[in-house]
Amino acid sequence: MAAIFSEHHIGLVRLALLMVGDLATAEDVVQEAFTRTHAGRTRLRDPDSALAYVRSAVLNQSRNVLRRRVRLFRWAAPYEPPVWSAESAAMLGEERREVLLALRDLPRRQREALVLRYYFDLSDQEIADTMEISGSTARSTIARALASLGRALGKEDHGRTGGTR
Repeated sequence: MAAIFSEHHIGLVRLALLMVGDLATAEDVVQEAFTRTHAGRTRLRDPDSALAYVRSAVLNQSRNVLRRRVRLFRWAAPYEPPVWSAESAAMLGEERREVLLALRDLPRRQREALVLRYYFDLSDQEIADTMEISGSTARSTIARALASLGRALGKEDHGRTGGTR
């Protein structure tokens, strides 16, 4: 578990950051995911899949955070994509901002699938394992998400997923 932590911690924090929107919460989410996975490591069906379990735990913890936020801030301003400083906000291009806004509006499962595919470059099966769905469901979710994202961005040719990896 220590090797997974040292090798994948930063990437998992980035995953959580994309899902929850702020660094402090993302770090808490990843810490909780590692703590729970480590505590239950003797119950893992496949110890070689520990990274997939931790990724799933990060997604689940992120969902929990977002559910709590919905209850707490039902009437608050809508979530905005993270902006870390005035300098980074200025450097963030308009096209990227539009993509992040469109990504935010996708259903949760589609947003998660696209982040895992294009941010973490995971294969269909790794996405399926992380999201605890079948490989074909992962592929169809990505295809639907790309189509929705293309429509939201007003793109005629929004591409394909490129098949399995």
